Amino acid sequence: MKLWLCIAFAGNCLAQKPNEKYQYHIHPASAPIKVDGVAEDQGWESAETATDFFMITPMDTSFSRARTEVKMTYDNDHMYILVINYKTVKGSIIVESLKRDFTFGKNDNFLLFMDTFDDRTNGFSFGANAAGAPWDGQMGDGGTVDLSWDNRWVSHVKNDDDKWVWEAAIPFKSIRYKSGISRWGINFSRQDLTISEKSAWAPVPKQFPSASLAYTGVLVWDQPPPNPGANISIIPFSATRLTRDFQNDKPNKYKTSIGGDVKIGLTPSLNLDLTVNPDFSQVDVDVQQTNLNRFELFFPERRQFFLENADLFANFGYATIRPFFSRRIGLGVPIQFGARMSGKINKKWRVGVLDVQTGSQDTIPRNNYAVVALQRQVFARSNVRFIYINRDAVNYSHEKNANTNRYNRNIGAEYNLASVNNLWTGKVMFLKSFTPGKSGDDFVHAADLKFSKANFFWQWQHEYVGKNYNAEVGYVPNAIRNGYYKISPTMGYLFFIKNPKIISHGPKVVTNIYWDKQMSLSDRELTFSYNVNFITRATMSAYVTNNYTRLLRPYDPTNLGKEQLATGTEHKWTSAGFEIVSGPQSHFTYTFAGIFGGYYDNGHRTNLRTELGYRIQPYVAITMAGNYNDIHLPAPWNRTQLWLVGPRVDVTFRNNLFFTTFMQYNNQADNINLNARLQWRYKPASDLYIVYTDNYLPENFMVKNRAIVLKFTYWWNL
Repeated sequence: MKLWLCIAFAGNCLAQKPNEKYQYHIHPASAPIKVDGVAEDQGWESAETATDFFMITPMDTSFSRARTEVKMTYDNDHMYILVINYKTVKGSIIVESLKRDFTFGKNDNFLLFMDTFDDRTNGFSFGANAAGAPWDGQMGDGGTVDLSWDNRWVSHVKNDDDKWVWEAAIPFKSIRYKSGISRWGINFSRQDLTISEKSAWAPVPKQFPSASLAYTGVLVWDQPPPNPGANISIIPFSATRLTRDFQNDKPNKYKTSIGGDVKIGLTPSLNLDLTVNPDFSQVDVDVQQTNLNRFELFFPERRQFFLENADLFANFGYATIRPFFSRRIGLGVPIQFGARMSGKINKKWRVGVLDVQTGSQDTIPRNNYAVVALQRQVFARSNVRFIYINRDAVNYSHEKNANTNRYNRNIGAEYNLASVNNLWTGKVMFLKSFTPGKSGDDFVHAADLKFSKANFFWQWQHEYVGKNYNAEVGYVPNAIRNGYYKISPTMGYLFFIKNPKIISHGPKVVTNIYWDKQMSLSDRELTFSYNVNFITRATMSAYVTNNYTRLLRPYDPTNLGKEQLATGTEHKWTSAGFEIVSGPQSHFTYTFAGIFGGYYDNGHRTNLRTELGYRIQPYVAITMAGNYNDIHLPAPWNRTQLWLVGPRVDVTFRNNLFFTTFMQYNNQADNINLNARLQWRYKPASDLYIVYTDNYLPENFMVKNRAIVLKFTYWWNL
């Protein structure tokens, strides 16, 4: 049925792009441009102006109330953009901080989305908030923006009572594009929180993000963009680390390391990345989670080497069926070197090749990780993907490495459906693994189809995971069920109303049902929710969930290493919950959520979660997150109280000097973590970091271990 539907929609996929008539014509600058946020350079005088933006939210049926004017031009090395954002209330701006890659929903901002391959699938985003904090990210899957991507470019924001002006110069060497083409997809997006409005130059339906590349207009070049020529960047680093293990009474340990990355632009659209002895000590600390799940928790990749064109490797499959998850590489062992080639071969084909070598440690052998990914665009926005993943132990010893397989391999193919207007999306996927001693029933099949309009959406998804399927370099937490079938139908409806406070409200039903290999029910989760969306961007929802679980292996419902519930025992319960999220306009923001009801073994669970935020704009943002679980179970567990508390302070002295301190108290992990980081971006994409980390015992605040890192990076373009 899914295949038939895909074929039925093929004609629709070949249709003209919805916003073809919105065209911006870009010409060379008539004079040099100085990036200072002042719209007086002679080079802007002959540039075309894009204005008359369309409202996206709260409604998409009129022009924007916030007036915006955009100009673009270029020279041999840079593309320039000038944006005049007229204020709807004199002197007013709402921003979170000067922090780079700010949270979109909490800032007045302007963003540029560029489909540099004109495929409505991949591209780049640049922008700034009204205080001058820059934003840059790589785009994939039709509109997802990966803000971990970082590159060299310059921008400046200037404010007065009537407007804020953003001016930027983006080097052609900093982006990837297909040489010889004179049409890019483009859209401009403005958010004005003072009037709770989001708008765009080329209209975007309100059910889609403004980043949706399906709804870009056209950037028409008077001639193909210039070839950037040789594009080689060398990014060396040096780092000094001081660590001490107080628990085991070890003396101070000093370690100095050097290494770096090399970026080579093989073509304007194909890039080669090399790394030697990489160091990731400056990466943001993971936000901890209370784990009351039978399955592994997910933490996102933040390491720069793995991020460019990451969608080619990391987005294959579903959120819980990923054959490749880069955080498996270098887990507990150092990465010695790596190479990654990724990008566009031509308008239809994308390629990704990754090879990383890790060192050995204790019982973990040296491993080589190799990944090859191919993507072929079909129709207007759909694509077919292929992937091959290989982990091979280089110096494997059966006696020393008995707990590790000598190799693990995965191959897979998927078809991703995306209609020209984004109303229909879906996927069909197949995976097969190869592991010593595991053969037969070692494959995965999954598929979904989603229809999404402004007031109505539905989705069908089903999965089958074989009992011997094994993705050692992936993330498939449900695979521990030893083979399962799953269906996940979802449906929702929104009533749009004329009300001075409420935009829409409506119900949503989500179902997840699992069967084991004998087609006996193992898990069922049915959730009915009702959701309300306010003009101010605040949201409120209430829901009821009914659960059934038949345990397929022993499980401790507190995850504290206590007694375990027996395999085969059945558990049923019903719970109710709510979530209230404030609008982002106020200096004080909040989220309140709770779950009340049953739990395993006829127990009871109360969960309360909150996040409180206060900003002294644009310099200080303070947040306090808390998660409390009160679990009542029969003996031997009795009552268990779990706390996870995380205060965080972000100080942005200016848009190139940042200080963050983050403390996390987690009594489930019996740990208090303190992480403080100072970052000085002394030149574009070049940084000095000082990172301080402590781990404490909660009961007496004794230090378990401590680390201080000083790291220096420099981005050098040849």
